[in-house]
Amino acid sequence: MRRPGLDWRNPGLPSENTLAAFDYAIANGCDGFEFDVRYARDRRAVLCHDPTFNRRNIEATDYGGLERSGHKLACLEDVLARFAATAYLDIELKVAGNEESVVAALRANPPQRGYVVSSFLPEVLLQLHELEPALPLGYICEHPKDAARWTDLPITASLPNWRLVSQQLVDEVHSQGVKLITWTVNDAGGLLRLASWGVDGLISDSPSLLSKTFPDAPARPSGGQRFRTESEKRTAKEWLLGFCRSVPRHLDCS
Repeated sequence: MRRPGLDWRNPGLPSENTLAAFDYAIANGCDGFEFDVRYARDRRAVLCHDPTFNRRNIEATDYGGLERSGHKLACLEDVLARFAATAYLDIELKVAGNEESVVAALRANPPQRGYVVSSFLPEVLLQLHELEPALPLGYICEHPKDAARWTDLPITASLPNWRLVSQQLVDEVHSQGVKLITWTVNDAGGLLRLASWGVDGLISDSPSLLSKTFPDAPARPSGGQRFRTESEKRTAKEWLLGFCRSVPRHLDCS
């Protein structure tokens, strides 16, 4: 039998998209974490990568019914209440249709250490921008055919898969005043190469890998400012944002 909150394939590690997983990431040296948001039938913004949880369709189930062994899915408000003052948050919206609740939650408890609301879906980003023009938005892409769409969107960060990133792309994105955060980098050589190109953030499945690869990274400036400006000269380690999906990618959320 599964123990709630633990990944059955990796005993002792918390499941992804849980508060325990986020605690694990922060405790192991990450600046913040990425998590996935979907909407329950009663419009609550809940955390889950997949469209189903415990064999229930999330969008067809009220929040109160999204539990396993007495443990409910976390919701966006839970994350903000616990981590808004201590972590950089990458809030990935998996679906469209209830952007108003996300904006309302962020207005009520805005993250103090930096954040981005990201999505693969351009229509989600456009709707968010219409609701709140000042909201920091990020476009996620995985395939070459989608890589150039960031230029047409009201974003502050581009989040391409690491396979799409080159020195030329980093320079192009920065020339437009946009930050570049890349995912999911799970080897030290890749982390160091991308950092040397000047990416602004690295997403990995392994908090320990990030901290071991960048053991001497200096403290970030105060006031929640995470990213360099174009006029700042720095080494690859300085002001580099390192954060995780939370725990290994294959951890269970179904």
